[in-house]
Amino acid sequence: MRGQSLDRPLLLEAFLLTGFGLLMLYSAGQTDAPTNAVGVWTRQLVWAGAALVAGAVAFRISPRIIEWLAPGVYLFSLLLLVLTLVIGTGAGSAAGTKSWIALGGVRLGQPAELAKLGTILFLAHYLSNLREPPDSLRRLIPACLIAGVPTFLVLAQPDLGSAIVFVGILFAMLFWAGVRPALLLLLASPAISLLLAANTALWAVWMILLFVVLVAWRIYISEGVLVYLVNSAMGIVAFILWNKLKPYQQRRFQSFLNPDIDPGGASYQAIQSKVAHGSGGLFGSGYTQGPQKRLAFLPEQHTDFIFPVVGEELGFLGVTAALGLYLIFFLTLLRIARRATDPFGGLIVFGVLGLLFTHMWENIGMTVNVMPITGIPLPFFSYGGSFLLTCGVAIGLVLRVAWEARGAGYPD
Repeated sequence: MRGQSLDRPLLLEAFLLTGFGLLMLYSAGQTDAPTNAVGVWTRQLVWAGAALVAGAVAFRISPRIIEWLAPGVYLFSLLLLVLTLVIGTGAGSAAGTKSWIALGGVRLGQPAELAKLGTILFLAHYLSNLREPPDSLRRLIPACLIAGVPTFLVLAQPDLGSAIVFVGILFAMLFWAGVRPALLLLLASPAISLLLAANTALWAVWMILLFVVLVAWRIYISEGVLVYLVNSAMGIVAFILWNKLKPYQQRRFQSFLNPDIDPGGASYQAIQSKVAHGSGGLFGSGYTQGPQKRLAFLPEQHTDFIFPVVGEELGFLGVTAALGLYLIFFLTLLRIARRATDPFGGLIVFGVLGLLFTHMWENIGMTVNVMPITGIPLPFFSYGGSFLLTCGVAIGLVLRVAWEARGAGYPD
């Protein structure tokens, strides 16, 4: 290669986050009651090595080859998602889903993770070849289909957490491609209506506000009428979906709105998570010493609920340090996206930012009960080989975009 160096700040931040995660995984296994968390940090260390190798391989591939391969990677990931619905198995707390592909009883991985990368690459390929950003809902349809197909295939597993990630990737990349925020709001409006339909008063206020917005923005009449009709229909759709949910699913949603409704059942995870966070105070109870964790009151403390271990043992200062590292990491990704030498590279980097930010927001949000519990890993912290490999490849792709920018003369 031409002699320019790797993006050292990005590498350092990724290593610091991974090291922080390994320390917390080691602590998660230090319990006074038998748990599945014992020894997971050693297996995560092996996966971290594999992720490092995968990232190095991704870095060596030319962006032009990546762009040429993008449609094939996307289609192959869709094929794996379809195959997962046929022969897939569950694992851990998601034993009732079809998220994993296994061979001879050995789990090989979660195709949804490859699909996230495939969707980023194909969306970058499509959006970077447009002459101008989409300026209407009709012109957003191809991009929505690219992200929508894997979203619905993942929902069928069912895996709501990963499905939300695809939506996060779509909106992040559309924003970076130049789509107006107003148009993105209209695109998101049916989902907002669906969520607000649980409260008739809020839904009515939203519908009035939406009408005013549609008139003020003067969008195409046909699109405005369609948007309003779809939003109106969400009230009926919400009622139908609610009646189709199984009783335990209804309780889980109700527990998100009111955690005290079922403290020994659907609300148990949320309550124990908040207790762990709250008991940490300013300085925490001490590394490896968290009582909620040691007594195994905190469920899935090495995967979905690793962040409450940070709050319980390292306190507010530890949580601030972790969030600060994430902030610096995301700002570095933003800087690399801005300095990319071509739209394709910039879109890849911002797609990776959307992927990791959505994972972080969902995971930390559910541990403090501002997001429903969906079962999704925290980047660089939660135990899990498939997602750590995804992170490794993603960082490798970003490093290559940064390397190309350095070759074009951008400073550090």
